[in-house]
Amino acid sequence: MAEGKEYLAKGDTVQASEKLYKAVEECIKLLAEKEGLKEYEEASKEGRWWSKLLARSASMLSTKLQRKEIGEAWKTAYNLHVWGFHERALGIEHINPDVSYVEWLVNYTKEALDKREN
Repeated sequence: MAEGKEYLAKGDTVQASEKLYKAVEECIKLLAEKEGLKEYEEASKEGRWWSKLLARSASMLSTKLQRKEIGEAWKTAYNLHVWGFHERALGIEHINPDVSYVEWLVNYTKEALDKREN
């Protein structure tokens, strides 16, 4: 996440988009593992995470944990991945509002994992 914010400060929206997306992707993976989702098991079996598994995980996590923000963060991140990174179509003014979704999920994930360790 920090790297994404650094790229954004430099005006590199393409790399900022991808780094912010990656932060959300990693959070979804960690939460899916923590919660024992079947999507995590499927990704483990296949040896990789497909976008569909990430999307399903985000949806399941939102429901299971009663936090709609997880799904919103995923949708925001996927938008950054497609339109900011692949299509190179987003400017700083389009990405800046999305940073708060990424920050929320990163903080939520850290707290959830801290609870698991204690």
